[in-house]
Amino acid sequence: MPLLVLLIFSFGAPILALLSRAIYEPTIANTLSRTAVALGKDDANVPGEETFQALAADLKDAASAGSINEFAKSLNTRLPGARSQILRLGRSTASGQPMDKASMIKAAPLLGQDRSWTAIKGGLNGFTSFYLLSAFDLRWTDQGSIGAVPPEQAVFLRVIGRTFLIATLVTLGTLVLGFPLAYWMTNLRPALAGIVLVLVLLPFWTSILVRTAAWTVILQKFGLLNDLLLWLGLASERLELMYSRTGLVLAMIHIQLPFTLLPIYSVMRSVQTSQLRAAQSLGARPFTVFRRVYLPQVMPGVLAGCLLTFILCLGYYITPVLVGGASDQLVSNFIANYVNVELNWEMAAALSFVLLASTLGLYIGMTRYLGLDIFKMG
Repeated sequence: MPLLVLLIFSFGAPILALLSRAIYEPTIANTLSRTAVALGKDDANVPGEETFQALAADLKDAASAGSINEFAKSLNTRLPGARSQILRLGRSTASGQPMDKASMIKAAPLLGQDRSWTAIKGGLNGFTSFYLLSAFDLRWTDQGSIGAVPPEQAVFLRVIGRTFLIATLVTLGTLVLGFPLAYWMTNLRPALAGIVLVLVLLPFWTSILVRTAAWTVILQKFGLLNDLLLWLGLASERLELMYSRTGLVLAMIHIQLPFTLLPIYSVMRSVQTSQLRAAQSLGARPFTVFRRVYLPQVMPGVLAGCLLTFILCLGYYITPVLVGGASDQLVSNFIANYVNVELNWEMAAALSFVLLASTLGLYIGMTRYLGLDIFKMG
């Protein structure tokens, strides 16, 4: 019980606190308390003088409290281009000069548009679906329905699709390399198999940052891999492997190979060779023996290794930053950018929720479809 409590407070609670920001963002509601009351009495698309005066009072208080920057940033997420105009308007209201509707619209032209007030009204409720919809390139339209964002703003579906594509390529690559290697290891003498296993485990004893940095040297235009391809005659000129998807997939396959291989090797060791010999003695051809006797027994290890590798690839961060190009950044890179650079924790939380839900959904779907006991690898 003490360990469970520690896990909940040190791991579960911070994650829940972050994910909650994807649906709860009260900055606009806390800042525009007077405006919210005035809008309740004014149903015009662009409200009247009373609402503008309430907005001016709210902005003046926000400027005095030093929270106007946070409000402007929050509104700019919903209404691109609003931040500079709101800050300019906030400086005008803080100076004490009288502001009417016309002068406020002159200082912030966006306030004269219907869509601006639709965005403001949408933010007056602390609980919002805005960020989760944005993670799927969707938004609430002026007609109250859900529609796609403009094509120039549609980013996240491409990023999510790219993340799943690269994870799939890496998983298939590790399977193609890991399955034959695991089979070969099971047929070696125990002493030699132990040596090969140590070589396989070497990446676990090296920092992922060091391994990725090594690949940045190998993949250079005048690096080892290009030298080898030219020497073997497999390429007529040096290839641009650094900052490319090919280089990224190669580096990730090298890092992830043990995660796919070890579950497969563990299950292969438990397969009794006497069953294979019995099938052959009954007239089965080698391929039939492999397909109907051997493969069904090792499939739990294959599925476990592939699932583990695929899930780990979904959350990759360092390798895409150092090896991948600008068009190969994954969801985790966007999450880090929103947290560390743009300070948009709500969008980071929404993307984190999508990534976590995808991972859990994939795992639960595999266990339900194939049975939970497939992950017991003997």
